[in-house]
Amino acid sequence: MKRISTFILTLIALQAFSQDELLEILESEQGDDKGYATATFKSTRVINGHSIETRSNGVLEFIISHRFGTLDSGYDGFYGLDFSTIRLGLEYGLTDNLNIGLGRASFDKSVDFFAKYRIVRQSNDFPFTATAFASMVRKTADIVGLDGLDRNYYTAQVHLGRKFNSNFSLQISPTLIQRNLVPTNADDNLLIAIGIGSRYKVSNRIAIVTEYYPQLSNKSDQFQNAFAVGVDIETGGHVFQLHFTNAVQMNEKGFIGETTDDFWDGEIHYGFNITRVFDLRPNRQ
Repeated sequence: MKRISTFILTLIALQAFSQDELLEILESEQGDDKGYATATFKSTRVINGHSIETRSNGVLEFIISHRFGTLDSGYDGFYGLDFSTIRLGLEYGLTDNLNIGLGRASFDKSVDFFAKYRIVRQSNDFPFTATAFASMVRKTADIVGLDGLDRNYYTAQVHLGRKFNSNFSLQISPTLIQRNLVPTNADDNLLIAIGIGSRYKVSNRIAIVTEYYPQLSNKSDQFQNAFAVGVDIETGGHVFQLHFTNAVQMNEKGFIGETTDDFWDGEIHYGFNITRVFDLRPNRQ
C-alpha cells in the first residue's frame, strides 16, 4: 500500500505543474513548410526502449519509470504492486537533433549514460526518420565476482521510424549490445537484436503502443524476448505511458538481454512512465 500511495502522490505532484508547458514544447517541435513528419511518437520512449524522437535544444526531460511484480503473484503480493523496480532519468537537448541523458535504476543499482542523434527526419523528400543511439550501463551493486570492466555494458542502435498517416507509426531498431561478462556459456558476448515498435492513435488523446525485441544471437533458455503493450494518454499537458510487459529492467542491456519472464505464460508486469519537461531556453517568452 505504501508504493500505491507514493504513485498517487507522484501523479498529484506532476499535475501541480503548468498544464500547458509540455504541449507548448511539443508545438515548438512541429514541422514547417518542408513537410516534416511530427509526433511520430509522443514520447522519447516507445515503452521500454527509445523512440526516434529527440527533445529540442534547451529542453530538459525528467522521466520516472516503474515496473511492478507479476500480476500472477495474487492477493498475497497484491497482484504485483508489493514489488517494484524504479528508474529515474534526466535527458537534455544540446541541439534539436542531439540529446544526452543519464539514469539510475534500482535493479542492480545500475547507472546509465547515453547520447542520441537524429540523423535525418521524415519529410516530403525523405520517407523515414533515422536516429542513432549509444549508451553505457554500469552495475554498481555489490555482486560477488563482478569486478572492473565486467560491470560495463555497451549498446548501439539505429532507430528507423515512419509515420504512415495521422494515426499509425512504425519503428524498427537494429541493436548491438556488448557484454564483457555473459550470464552463461550459451550466451554470446555480442548480443544482436532487432526492436519493432508501433503506435496507433485511437483518439486525440489516446494511442495504443506495442514493442517487441527478439534476440537474433545465441541465448540461453533462461532468457525471453521482451514484449510490451500499452496505452499513451495525453492529459493535462503530460504524457502518461501505462503498459504491460514481461521485462522489469529499463535499460537496453537489461530488458533486451536479461528478461527472464515469459509474457505468453502469464508472467506479466504492470508498469508506467511519467514524463515532465522543463524549457530552459533563455529567450522563451
